[in-house]
Amino acid sequence: MSDIEHLIEEALRPVGAAPPPPSRDLFGRVLESVHDDRRRRRKVRRVVALWVVAVAAATALVLLLTPRSDGDLLMPWWILELATTAVLVGIAVWLGPFIKRFGRAYAADVFHDNPATGKSYIVLTDVVYYLIFAAYILFTVQLAPPLDQWGNHSPTVVAPQVQAELVRIGGILLVIGVLHGLNIVLMPVLGRLFSLNRRVDRADGVERAGRA
Repeated sequence: MSDIEHLIEEALRPVGAAPPPPSRDLFGRVLESVHDDRRRRRKVRRVVALWVVAVAAATALVLLLTPRSDGDLLMPWWILELATTAVLVGIAVWLGPFIKRFGRAYAADVFHDNPATGKSYIVLTDVVYYLIFAAYILFTVQLAPPLDQWGNHSPTVVAPQVQAELVRIGGILLVIGVLHGLNIVLMPVLGRLFSLNRRVDRADGVERAGRA
């Protein structure tokens, strides 16, 4: 420790008290933390590698299987529709838990008085999120090309369809951002209300016991 840390330790230590003994499991906890960090890094590398492989495979399939005419790709409209739907499902399944992983400490701090209620709240919000994501994906799926909107009478991909699919992807990102933003704002309020209810119940129990 530095000199400042020694001075702080001596100032906080009771008069005449001996220095506290070192923790017996300190070395084990340090090793466990190092192993956890390595596991997280390996997991991140695997996820990145899987995304790279998926993007490369999708690009190769599009280039190999899409028919050409005078060097131009003539992709059927339903291929882009399926690809966009797969991207929406991937974003909903991956991005939600990714954001929630960084919010666990925040939720634990908000529901520190009743952690069981906090866990139940997180589970319920996850169910609500996935229901909203599924509804958004189903609402935006196209089973036939809307010729009045895309202005195309051929069954191939055109620029208006690409724009529509980009709007779908941007829409689900907006929905995820709005839902998590509302959760960040409302969670402290709900945590405070739950804490107050718990304290009121305890006060009522103590008062009833005193009367008895």
